[in-house]
Amino acid sequence: MHILLVEDNPADAFLTREALGQGTVNNGKVTVVMDGQEALSFLHQEGQYAGVRRPDLILLDLNLPKKDGRTVLAEIKNDPLLKHIPVVVFTSSAAPRDILQAYTLYANCYIIKPLDLDNFFQVVRNVVKFWGITASLPS
Repeated sequence: MHILLVEDNPADAFLTREALGQGTVNNGKVTVVMDGQEALSFLHQEGQYAGVRRPDLILLDLNLPKKDGRTVLAEIKNDPLLKHIPVVVFTSSAAPRDILQAYTLYANCYIIKPLDLDNFFQVVRNVVKFWGITASLPS
């Protein structure tokens, strides 16, 4: 399983990678990009990302530089080549408006980042276990 983590906070990116490194994704790969524009370049295989394999799952923060997560989500779900990729919004925002907007833009899931480290790790592992093992994804 190849996961694209779109996260501008280096500490959150590190913690997410640590959680994923604890056996959740066997033989998997995690690519981290730090802003919305870079995420779209990766997904469209542009520039330095020409020829990269598209991810099986996207973990998307909402509050990103350059292009925010809402814009990225809208572009993914409006692109026939990308819209099949599950997008899990993984953010610190608990605002009802953000939750509704994410689902309106066809997010597959909305998760508020837990503040407790153990819960953070458990949530990341559960998300990836669900999308990587339980759910059937297109190839």
